[in-house]
Amino acid sequence: MIPQPLPEPGVAQILIAEDDVLVRLALAEALRAVGFGVIEASCADDALAYIRAGGTVDLVFSDIQMPGKVDGRELAALIASDHPGIPVILTSGDTALAGNLPAVLFVAKPYSLAHTVALLLSVLDRLPPKGHS
Repeated sequence: MIPQPLPEPGVAQILIAEDDVLVRLALAEALRAVGFGVIEASCADDALAYIRAGGTVDLVFSDIQMPGKVDGRELAALIASDHPGIPVILTSGDTALAGNLPAVLFVAKPYSLAHTVALLLSVLDRLPPKGHS
């Protein structure tokens, strides 16, 4: 996980769990460009550890297939159970994995950064801060 400064008050914090560093960096950059705070995790295990340690998270965007003990599906289930106020969006290049994902949105890879950012804004019911569009 990449250490992050303390979150700014009122800035939504998005936790990205993605093992493909280029995909993770591209999405993180796009989200920061519209004013989100971003926490990056290279696996669901690290994302879960961050949440369990009390890290501020307003939304989780996670790949389904990642190395480690926990995959994206399990991460979503644990968040729904232990932190039901945190929305989770899952992604994968294998669209067959999209089945049976109750109460979780799914974004197929490859995805458009612009559409994904718009989806996250919509889920959080927020508009980008002025000066970010």
